[in-house]
Amino acid sequence: MLIPFPFAFLTGALLFDAVGRWRRKPELSQTGRHLTAAGIGAGLLAAVPGIVDYFASVPPQSSAKERATKHALSNVSGLALFGLSWALRHNGTASAGTLAAQTAGVAMMSVGGWLGGTLVYRNQIGVDHRYADAGKWKEQSLPAAGDRLALPAGDDLGVNQMKLVHVGDHRVAVGRTEEGSCAFQDRCTHKGGPLSDGVLINGVVQCPWHGSQFDVRTGEVKAGPAKEPIETYPA
Repeated sequence: MLIPFPFAFLTGALLFDAVGRWRRKPELSQTGRHLTAAGIGAGLLAAVPGIVDYFASVPPQSSAKERATKHALSNVSGLALFGLSWALRHNGTASAGTLAAQTAGVAMMSVGGWLGGTLVYRNQIGVDHRYADAGKWKEQSLPAAGDRLALPAGDDLGVNQMKLVHVGDHRVAVGRTEEGSCAFQDRCTHKGGPLSDGVLINGVVQCPWHGSQFDVRTGEVKAGPAKEPIETYPA
């Protein structure tokens, strides 16, 4: 919800500064100056939930993590370029260097915005499936127990429901099938998608990102694009 503010403020700053320099109206450049300050502040505020998502919601060792890193770098670069544009002002008015830095900043933010949209629509970061009786409707954290994973049974789950269990550094999907509880690695072997956010039907889990399917008992690949099986555990 916070993303439109820095994008609108900083894009507006470029437009006001460009028109102010073209029409030789310093009052428009002053508006651009104020919008630059507001945009940088709003961008730093929007970065707070972004940082939380980066460390808490984006699956590790996944294509989403790589995309989120590029997304963050693009946005930070955009803010840095607008900070540079502020330093390049002459007596508060926009210089040619100011406009060049702002143009590059808008370009970087556009790249970051596209990557952010891809994170939501392709990687489903920030999408909650809990109310559809599928996917990650619950999370649970447990301490690691030596070389063994002490996993809970899926007695609190309905048939074809799953939850994500954090056991130390491991992410384990625990589900319930018609035959009882099951437990398997949360990471899809294709691009690292979170299987606990997918769909469990008839003992087969489907990754929400690209549709790979795995047998939750044996880990066998039932449908691609994944080629490697997943690891399964006794629950």
